[in-house]
Amino acid sequence: MAREETRPAYDPAGHDSALRATLQELRTGRWMSMRGLLLDTTEWWQWTQRTQVLATAAAGTDVVRAWLSEEPHSVPAAVMHARVTVERTLRAHREDHPRTHELWQEAWRACETAAHSAPQDPVPWVCLLALAQLDRDQRWSEHRWGPPEPMLPPGPWGLLAEADKRDPYNREAHHRMLQFLYGRGASGRLAEASGYAHWASDSAPPGSALHVLPLYVRVERYRRSGGRDAALDLHWVAEDATREARRAFGSWLELTRPVERSLLDLNHLAHALWGALQFPEAARVFDALGPYWTPLPWSYRTLDPGDRTQAVEVFLQARTRSRSAADHLRPHP
Repeated sequence: MAREETRPAYDPAGHDSALRATLQELRTGRWMSMRGLLLDTTEWWQWTQRTQVLATAAAGTDVVRAWLSEEPHSVPAAVMHARVTVERTLRAHREDHPRTHELWQEAWRACETAAHSAPQDPVPWVCLLALAQLDRDQRWSEHRWGPPEPMLPPGPWGLLAEADKRDPYNREAHHRMLQFLYGRGASGRLAEASGYAHWASDSAPPGSALHVLPLYVRVERYRRSGGRDAALDLHWVAEDATREARRAFGSWLELTRPVERSLLDLNHLAHALWGALQFPEAARVFDALGPYWTPLPWSYRTLDPGDRTQAVEVFLQARTRSRSAADHLRPHP
């Protein structure tokens, strides 16, 4: 049966309709819906995901501060305060803002407070991992712990261990570790990030989102090379690229609940499978995405990575090509 080839929408909430409704309330300056949503969130993977999306929306407002002033002993409010201060610090860092160091200290204190208030919660430790990328020279002892494997570099392994202790194989925690490795001062090399991503993927159980990590490193390598179409054949259809894409498909997509799938992971997997000419599998990932998409990694295939119009056209071309090839290969009665 032919599918309707509609243009996809970018929505941070994705398939989480409850989160989408809360974001609408948050944007009007109200926090009660956020409070109710978080109190109803019982699984750590969803708690991590929802607090991250909410913090991104709340970082430019005083909504969380208002909530905390009304309920100063609220544990979810303390965690959201840590989330928001970390998000503001990372934005200041990207913009090279003069208050970055001051915001960094404030965010660190907020994370410590949240960790004390919610000792079983992985999110404060995920937040500390996010802040670690600001310490490019690894001046803080927390950021130069010895690795769990000899081939891995020193880093904030203690922070990652604390997050893993509370929520083993926490998706965001490992992505934050990857971001730290991307920017490791003068020695920041993609070989280290690639080694880490494969180590994490090899260590993860079936169904874990960590099986998608190597696809992120491949995209980052492509971005840094400025490859565009010139590197297309060698970079995306190489044997190791195809192996990574198919392994992520078999070890993650087919073994996890649809509700747990990150839109960003789905887009990276669809992109990798399409690039590797694995069209039937790519078509299944596009079907799992439904009406949604994310600009990354598609924007890296355009002449102007900041132009979402170009990026969505690449997405549509990939989706159409994958579905067309899959339909052609499907046996007909």
